[in-house]
Order: sequence, then C-alpha cells, then structure tokens
Amino acid sequence: MEAQITKEILKKVRQVEVRTSRLVNDTLAGNYHSVFKGRGMNFDEVREYVPGDDIRAIDWNVTARTGIPHIKKFTEERELTIMLIIDVSGSGDFGSGVSSKREMMAELGSILAFSARRNNDKVGLILFTDFVELYIPPQKGRSHILRVIREILFFQPKGTKTDLLLPLDFVNRVAKRRCVTFLLSDFCLPGVFDEALSRLQPKLQITNRRHDLISMIVSDPREHELPDVGWLTLEDAESGAQVEVNTSDPAIRRGYAELAASQQKRLHRAIRSAGLDLLDLSTDQPYLPPLLNFFKARQRRLR
Repeated sequence: MEAQITKEILKKVRQVEVRTSRLVNDTLAGNYHSVFKGRGMNFDEVREYVPGDDIRAIDWNVTARTGIPHIKKFTEERELTIMLIIDVSGSGDFGSGVSSKREMMAELGSILAFSARRNNDKVGLILFTDFVELYIPPQKGRSHILRVIREILFFQPKGTKTDLLLPLDFVNRVAKRRCVTFLLSDFCLPGVFDEALSRLQPKLQITNRRHDLISMIVSDPREHELPDVGWLTLEDAESGAQVEVNTSDPAIRRGYAELAASQQKRLHRAIRSAGLDLLDLSTDQPYLPPLLNFFKARQRRLR
C-alpha cells in the first residue's frame, strides 16, 4: 500500500514537472531571468590595460609590481537564493471552483521553483501554519527541486491555524544572506483583523529590508461575495466555528461584500506601505497572465 502511495506521489510530481516546465520554458524563463538580479559583481581576473578601459578599474598593486597598467575584471553574479514561504493552514483547503487555494499556491510554488532551477538558482522551502511545519534549506539541482515540489503538493500539516509572523521571523533567522522571498498565503489573519494587521505590517517591513520580499495573495471569489442560495452554514476552516447565514437577504450579502472589500483594501495598503511587491490572485482566474504582468511591471521599475 505504501509503495502504491509513493508511486502515485511520484507520478503527480512528474506531471507537475512536465506542465510547469513547459510554462517556464515557453513563457516565464526570460521574464524571471531579467527581473531577479544577482547580489553584485564577482572578481574574475586581472588583465593588461587597453585604451578605452575604465581607469577606475586599474589594479594599482599589480601595476606597481609589473610596471605595466593592469585592470580588475568583474563578472555579474547571477546566482540567487529563492525562498518559498507557503501557507498550508486549514483555510487554504477551501475552493468554490476547480482548484482550492492551496492547490493554486502549490502550482505557483512549482512554477517559481522550476524558474529558479532554469536560472541555476538555489531554492529553499518553508511551510507554515501557526508554526513552521517544514524547512528545506536552499540547494540546487533537479532532485532537490523535485523534493521541494513533492513537499509543496503532499505535505500533511499538523496545525490548522495561521500565524504569518513566525515564518517571517524564521527566514530572518536562518537566511544569513539576502534572498528573494515569495510569501504565498491567503492572508486570513487570526483574531481581530485590524489588530492582526497592525502586528503584521512592521514584520513585513523588517523582512523586506533584509530580503527581497514579495507577497502573493491567493483568495477565492466566495470570500468576496456570497451567492443567493438561501440559508448556509459557514464554517471557519481554522477554528471550526460555524454560523448560519441567510444569503437570500440582500443586506447580508451587501454587508459581507463591503466588509471583504474593506479588509482587502486595508491589507493591500499595509503590504505596500511595508515596501513589498504585491500580486493578488483568485482561484477562478488563470494565474499566468497576472504573473507575467507582475514580472514585466517589476522589470520596468528596476531598470
């Protein structure tokens, strides 16, 4: 039985690899490469000065020793470390259409991981609920990437709740060098929304100073609008709390939509005020066009 399960997992990982690799190779590779820059310049060699070289690159020690002008030659350091921080709390299992939020986050994580592999970057993974459930240190190579994908797709979390502060503290502690960090979550904040947001915003700001932090919010359309289908029992996937709602009442549907829109607006404002790039995605819409637009907009801004 265990061998059968393992075989099915490997088959699913291979399917994801084929599908996402095609997307990366055909569509995303150039955008990813041009958007995410290395940490700086690496020393390559010392060579003799030729007319037209920048005199600021002259290596005066070698020049004095040989009596012939020499310059230092540098090459751009392209290698990056990509850290994927992915929310695997209970609210991610919700989906009113074909895909759940967690399934969309898993495919996004796979796309980013294969893009990084094609660029010869290291990839690390942090899965979290209300604690850090799993940490895979950054490495390169196909076997490592496939392990990352397997965990993203099939990891069974012990927790159900969400604490966005803990993985941010964790990445700041374990990542000694600056890395490009993708935070994929539905940003379902626990407790009183505004209080939770006021605690999250400075933590996002601190992490973004240390790393290049990018937030990817994945939501479902039913979290923004209720359908008119009579009485519904709504259950909080993280706490288990239930409430009966008469969705036939226009005032209730309007109040629900207004509250959701207000919270979304305040969340976006807090994320942007922390200096983060923000990509907002929905399970009922293809993620590739907004992902491409995000890369292109970021590329224009960094020029």
